[in-house]
Amino acid sequence: MRLAEHLIVLPVLLPLITGALLLLFDERRRFLKALISAISVLALAVVAVALLRIADAPSEGVPVTGVYLLGNWAAPFGIVLVLDRLAALMLALTAMLACASLVFSLARWHKSAPHFHTLFQFLLMGLNGAFLTGDLFNLFVFFEVLLAASYGLVLHGSGTLRVRAGLHYIVINLAGASLFLIGVSLIYGVTGTLNMADLATRIPAVPEQNRALLEAGAAVLGIAFLVKAGMWPLSFWLPSAYMAAAAPVAAIFVILSKVGVYIILRLSLLLFGAGAGTSSGFGEAWLLFGGMATIAFGAIGVLASQAMGRLAGFSILVSSGTLLAAVGLASIEVTSGALFYMVSSTLTISAFFLLIELVERAQDPAADVLAVTREAYGEDLEEEEEEEDVGVAIPATLAVLGICFAGCGVLLAGMPPLSGFIAKFALLTAMLNPDGLGAGDPISATTWALVALLILSGLSAMIAMTRAGIRTFWAPIEGTVPRVLVIEIIPVAFLLALCLAMTVQGGPIMRYMEATARSLHAPEHYVRDVLTAPRVPAPGGEAQQ
Repeated sequence: MRLAEHLIVLPVLLPLITGALLLLFDERRRFLKALISAISVLALAVVAVALLRIADAPSEGVPVTGVYLLGNWAAPFGIVLVLDRLAALMLALTAMLACASLVFSLARWHKSAPHFHTLFQFLLMGLNGAFLTGDLFNLFVFFEVLLAASYGLVLHGSGTLRVRAGLHYIVINLAGASLFLIGVSLIYGVTGTLNMADLATRIPAVPEQNRALLEAGAAVLGIAFLVKAGMWPLSFWLPSAYMAAAAPVAAIFVILSKVGVYIILRLSLLLFGAGAGTSSGFGEAWLLFGGMATIAFGAIGVLASQAMGRLAGFSILVSSGTLLAAVGLASIEVTSGALFYMVSSTLTISAFFLLIELVERAQDPAADVLAVTREAYGEDLEEEEEEEDVGVAIPATLAVLGICFAGCGVLLAGMPPLSGFIAKFALLTAMLNPDGLGAGDPISATTWALVALLILSGLSAMIAMTRAGIRTFWAPIEGTVPRVLVIEIIPVAFLLALCLAMTVQGGPIMRYMEATARSLHAPEHYVRDVLTAPRVPAPGGEAQQ
């Protein structure tokens, strides 16, 4: 087996080994632990970019699906890791957020509680495993790993309100994990397999008397991931939990909501696509209308939020709702635009969470009369132990923060010329020119309603960000200039620079998204490559038995 083929397993092994290694060192050796963690995350980013290039290298016009047989057991009996364009995209996105969040935490947050770096590495292991796994059982295992790590991270730091919101987060996600297990059990009871590719071949042949049980299992499984994605009315916990979390934790947690969206997108098109028989299109209407309700709820929350942390939390709901509604439309063009939007919105909201802490250092919470929710949600979050900052403060602090804030506002509102506008333009264009619609055929009322919601959600983000910017930068009650370290502003600038790069390279990136969407809507190559992946030959030249 070539060395390059082993890259598929590195996104799981690298954070696993690093997290275990960090446990061997005393917490007082913070510099050493931070150095090891940073090297690991940087290496993970290099591997993720390499896998992205591998996945985007078609072989004779056929999409590449890399399959790694753990233990050299052939699918569907053994554990498989599967790399395609979508998995590679999620790995790269996770690695970029991890780099920014970890660097930001090195200023002070990694010292606020023990085992930060270990929990961070195990979170990355769970995320990468969830994106790469090819069967539902190991999806459950990786899902539990990332949840267990996230429980420790959401409680990282001090403060009564952080603990309260963290406990709510834990209870909700434990309930979601229970639903996950119930759904997987029902699906296995009907089909006799949990390998995703094998499920795609067996679902069309499920007897009609068992199909209701299969769809019930799929619905329960879907609810578990809709809780994680934050679909209304299952999203009441998300804004408060993300606002209460430490800034670098909230920044990496933005990708957690996309785990739910990723799995719903993957399974809905793989298991309930056009070839699923009478179950074809199962759940699409629920996703469409649930996504629209989530956009509306999120947009109202954005407008109602006075504290910027809650504004960012509700922006996650707008993002999730847009993606879920796009999945419900089941269109190749809409899916490609949604993937572009997913990357842009995730990078933007993550940068915004990091920026919020830097911006709020200039504010006096007692004098900020407009932040009516601060006492209820955020005042105790500033009670962490004060530790000596290490590093150099940036010059022209308010100007730099203002430019970054304006960039986040333009991206969240979807205004030109940045990637947020390109993403929404691609989505709206695809919705107004749907697949298979003739020149004289009318566009459905549901599509028009979704178009209106997307435009109004952008307008609500623009209003809310403008209001917050005026209150923070133009009319401050006290002209306090915060002390911001270079190591803290670099991650924000890095994430915004990635959004700028998406704008400049919009054509090539959109072509990648279109290729990804086409492969998702035609999963035959995925199924064939997984089920026919060859085992590694024995030293004598024959496949091992």
